Amino acid sequence: MFIHVIFGKMVAQKLEYIFKKFEHKGEFDSYEELASGHINDTYLIKTKKKPFFVLQRINHGVFKDVPGLIENKVAVSRHIQDKLKDLSKKKRKRRVLAFAKTNTGASYHKDEEGNYWNLMYFIDDSVTYETVSNEEIAYEGGRLMGQFLTLTSDFDVSKLIEVIPRFHDMSFRYMQFEEALKVASEERLNNAKEQIQLVEDYKEEMHIIQGLKESGAIRTRVTHNDTKISNILFNTKNKGLCVIDTDTVMPGIVHYDFGDAIRTICNTAAEDETNLDLVEFNVSYYKAYTEGFLKKMGPFLSPLELKYLPLGAKTMIFIMALRFLTDYLNGDVYYKTKYPEHNFDRAKNQFKLIKSFSERIGILDK
Repeated sequence: MFIHVIFGKMVAQKLEYIFKKFEHKGEFDSYEELASGHINDTYLIKTKKKPFFVLQRINHGVFKDVPGLIENKVAVSRHIQDKLKDLSKKKRKRRVLAFAKTNTGASYHKDEEGNYWNLMYFIDDSVTYETVSNEEIAYEGGRLMGQFLTLTSDFDVSKLIEVIPRFHDMSFRYMQFEEALKVASEERLNNAKEQIQLVEDYKEEMHIIQGLKESGAIRTRVTHNDTKISNILFNTKNKGLCVIDTDTVMPGIVHYDFGDAIRTICNTAAEDETNLDLVEFNVSYYKAYTEGFLKKMGPFLSPLELKYLPLGAKTMIFIMALRFLTDYLNGDVYYKTKYPEHNFDRAKNQFKLIKSFSERIGILDK
């Protein structure tokens, strides 16, 4: 107990020190760790007087160009703020992330240990969901993500760095998988025999959208690239407020964002649920999300993009299954895990979701 108290004080002192490196009028009071993400360390900074802030340490082991990453998300946020200039400053701060500069005018602070930090204004009276519980939330999630893509549709993507090169490149992900097979322990290879075979079975179908992208048939645009439902803020009445966690904003195609959202919106369980009987593809949520998404984004999509949205959903479910499985075979070096089989459970969960999606694809076409 005493050790935990001492450690807590050390963390608080560290966070307060970092917090003071940014330009704001807040006085540090306390902190809470926000532990929903797989990659970064994120803290709610409570001040003596609101507003509160969100302080984030970007994982530079995963992201190789952290300054570029932060400049990406700051630039996109400013672009959206400009698009919402007819709203009051107070309302804009609830509709798009707002970043604080450091005392030297930079977008991030680099500490003595080489860690990169950025600071955002906390959006009060907001909630997030790990899973969807009704069609209203699904619809609002689609509407808000469609709005995000609409507001950034005229942003010059050449100004964005590729935060994670070849992030959704299926050939690259297959190559990583094949490399993992070479180094995996015999125990993990045996455990994952069924899932390894599924990866091979899906290979041809899972390259269709990449082929369309590489041929230029599908437009490259600003994409969020991590559109799970937990990255959308809602107000207390379940109305969408703001898209958050823009660390992976970079050039991409709309199918990535639509598909990854469907992956979480339409899973009847959390992505690490171990009881696979609870994992099903929810068609009603799919229809609700798609309705909200197309209400905002539909006019900006070509007929070809619209045609392949459903396959985009299946592809993104698969690519996450593949990535979780690859990390499991590699010995859990990328995603944060809570126990030895965590990544394997995530992979099995996503493969079950693909199976359910495939069984119900006829319903989706009606």
